[in-house]
Amino acid sequence: MNPSLHQQTTTMPVQIDDCWNRIGVRGDGSCTQLALHIDCRNCPVHARAAAELLDRLQVEDLSHYWEQQAEDEQQDGTDLKSLLLFRIGDEWLALPTVLFEEVTELRPVHGLPHQKNATVLGIANIRGALVTCVSLAAMLGITGVGQRTRSQETAARLLVVRRHGQATAFNADEVYGTLRVASTAHRPVPTTLARGAGHFAHAVIHWNGHSVGLLDEELLFHTLDRSLHD
Repeated sequence: MNPSLHQQTTTMPVQIDDCWNRIGVRGDGSCTQLALHIDCRNCPVHARAAAELLDRLQVEDLSHYWEQQAEDEQQDGTDLKSLLLFRIGDEWLALPTVLFEEVTELRPVHGLPHQKNATVLGIANIRGALVTCVSLAAMLGITGVGQRTRSQETAARLLVVRRHGQATAFNADEVYGTLRVASTAHRPVPTTLARGAGHFAHAVIHWNGHSVGLLDEELLFHTLDRSLHD
């Protein structure tokens, strides 16, 4: 493996059963449930551990706990940054893992009246909350996104991101999971990346024979915000 690309290896308090650090995305990846849940944060075991943690920590201390985890990752030997890798059409893309609130199965999307912006698809019910769904394919100009086969439909996921308190969801045709990447692995954006996706990417990494576009989160969410308010 490229020395600039690493699995995540972080420790948590011993009283919490941190199986995600041993056999999950931050461990050796041997957990049989990873194929189903993609990321440990979507697993009921992780949810129960989080509930235990909530019982032990004051609410105001919880954000500090996760901030400390992020700081620990940044200080872990190099400038490693955790990214979530996903595919839309033929393009592999990535965003910082910290932006993602949930990776789940596809949901029915209900269109909004008088909405003409192709980026905004509508709203979906996710765990009782109405979340705006957008099309990154439309915004990034990615072509070749159409009807999926049954196996492709099984691989597709709905990704929920949260930034500045605002939750937004988008479909991905496939989700690989998380990868820790050093800035030394970044490469210039090639002209072969779809024109729109290339515009929104600040760099690429080479992974499993693919060029993965690292999306510029500031530009991406600024454009999404403008689309939502058009």
